[in-house]
Amino acid sequence: MIRLTSLLLFFSLLPLLLNLSFSSHVSISLSPETLCKSGDQVTIRWSGVESPSKRDWVGIYSPPTSAHSHFIGYFFLSDSPEWQSGSGSLTFALINLRSNYTFRIFRWTDAEVDPSRHDHDQNPLPGTKQLLAESNELGFGYVGPEQVHLALTGQEDEMRVMYLTHDGKESFVKYGLGPDQMDRVVATQVGRYEREDMCDSPANHSVGWRDPGYIHDGIMTNLKKGKRYYYKAGSDSGGWSVTYSFMSHDGDSDETVAFLFGDMGTATPYNTFVRTQPESISTMKWISRDIEALGDKPALISHIGDISYARGYSWLWDNFFAQIEPVASKVPYHVCIGNHEYDWPLQPWKPEWSYSVYGTDGGGECGVPYGLRFNMPGSSSEPTGTHAPATRNLYYSFDVGVVHFVYISTETNFLPESSQYNFIKNDLESVDRAKTPFVVVQGHRPMYTTSNELRDAPLRNRMLKHLEPLLVKNKVTLALWGHVHRYERFCPLSNFTCGSLGLGGEDWKAFPVHVVIGMGGQDWQPIWEPRPDHPDVPIFPQPLRSLYRGGEFGYTRLVASKEKLTLSYVGNHDGEVHDMVEILASGQVLNGGGSSSAGGGSKPMGEKESRLSWFVKGAAILVLGAFIGYVLGFVSRARRDTAAGKNWTPVKNEEI
Repeated sequence: MIRLTSLLLFFSLLPLLLNLSFSSHVSISLSPETLCKSGDQVTIRWSGVESPSKRDWVGIYSPPTSAHSHFIGYFFLSDSPEWQSGSGSLTFALINLRSNYTFRIFRWTDAEVDPSRHDHDQNPLPGTKQLLAESNELGFGYVGPEQVHLALTGQEDEMRVMYLTHDGKESFVKYGLGPDQMDRVVATQVGRYEREDMCDSPANHSVGWRDPGYIHDGIMTNLKKGKRYYYKAGSDSGGWSVTYSFMSHDGDSDETVAFLFGDMGTATPYNTFVRTQPESISTMKWISRDIEALGDKPALISHIGDISYARGYSWLWDNFFAQIEPVASKVPYHVCIGNHEYDWPLQPWKPEWSYSVYGTDGGGECGVPYGLRFNMPGSSSEPTGTHAPATRNLYYSFDVGVVHFVYISTETNFLPESSQYNFIKNDLESVDRAKTPFVVVQGHRPMYTTSNELRDAPLRNRMLKHLEPLLVKNKVTLALWGHVHRYERFCPLSNFTCGSLGLGGEDWKAFPVHVVIGMGGQDWQPIWEPRPDHPDVPIFPQPLRSLYRGGEFGYTRLVASKEKLTLSYVGNHDGEVHDMVEILASGQVLNGGGSSSAGGGSKPMGEKESRLSWFVKGAAILVLGAFIGYVLGFVSRARRDTAAGKNWTPVKNEEI
């Protein structure tokens, strides 16, 4: 009996003994052990991993007391070129989450793969049974204000600034007309949300929740029109941020510049529970280029839903705001709500027809981080029906120069008699077209799309029935939508009928031009709508109403004067214009019939054409001439082949 008991004890301790044998010689170190600020890089080095496997991995933990399975991200050791030697290193940037980090190395075997635990892409999440080593803690030297971003308030002489601190103590914004003339000071209001405010998992579960810090909100007032202001945030006791600057808006200006997109998300250097969006880096890069080219002209950014794609993993909100800060601290950053900020099973407005539309896309956040981390103009809100605070920033409008911008919510009630419907109707009917000849309406889920997205059909039908008549009656210039992660521009539309094909001419009607601009960064996307009689064949006819479809990531650039509004689609792979439409104040569409490039529009904003560009154009004309000659020869040959009985039917690619 004693021998049997000893054997049982031995086998029960065997995993622990094996773990000790694996980890006894494994070491892990950090360089540096204190990062100066959020976004700085750390290098982790390890050695002594015996019989290294491709499944061995290192987890990233914050706070350091997190359970093994509650990492914020991970790398495989095989990401290091020298991993097979049992040693290696990885270098990557980290965001300050207001608590320290640690790093843990684990051995993960094939036998430990748990198919029930997987990430957003159905990849199994790594196992944590065999800990090999744990690092010292990594901290941050700077603990002042971070994640700074601006917003308009609806008052021409104001600018809102928001940011985070770790302690919520009294904090201020200093501002003025020069970096050495920040002689005006405004106090900030402070708010935050708690884990109990979240509505579902993972947002209210320990795997997704992290302390969000304290949200500060201040308004710089009495700003002079069209002037560059400098500002910084913080306090003498808690430390001050770096100095930022922005251009105040001029309500009398005859020009408006905006950068608009949807569904951008954020990029992380590590793997995590959900898919992140590497293309968001390029979107911000090219917009930053355009803002620099503007010089001392004001502009704004419009991000129409699916903002961070945190989906209940709160550190992704921190990552997002750190990523946009270089841009959002210079120009106001405006948003509207999308399904990935809001939708959860018990959301209060969920008609019977909408069960295929509204699901669990918000990861249990129920609009709380979105509603508190941003503060948009107006006072729209809807109760959540739970302990959570009411959802804010649902619908609002403001004027910038010659454009009236309207933001709506496709996730909450927009049907007749609702507060949102009444707002949209009254707002559109009261626009002063002498002051703002152009009206741009923006929402997340599209009213028109040729994507094969069937689940939203009930919603689109009701938008077409109830909202489209308001847009047509009030001669809305542009209707911009996200949700579909591609670019698609339609002809001026009313009830699926084109007012014109965007080629000028006398026969036209001033219907809204609908454009889907959800190509900001998220990469998942269903196919275009196939032929009804051959749904299994990858041929996707482009209806006449759809003038341009593109699959490239990017953003749109809006430039408007009193006479004309120009919307350009800028692609991320080259930063050049791939489509453009021009609309007069009368509503007439001058061009934009579906060509894949816009004349001269491929230059960054503010860049003048050089002599070299003319040489390039000349060479291009020669190449084009040779190509046309080739095509004519090919057509001639094709006709001869057809005459000989060699019939064929060409298929047009929808991207051309």
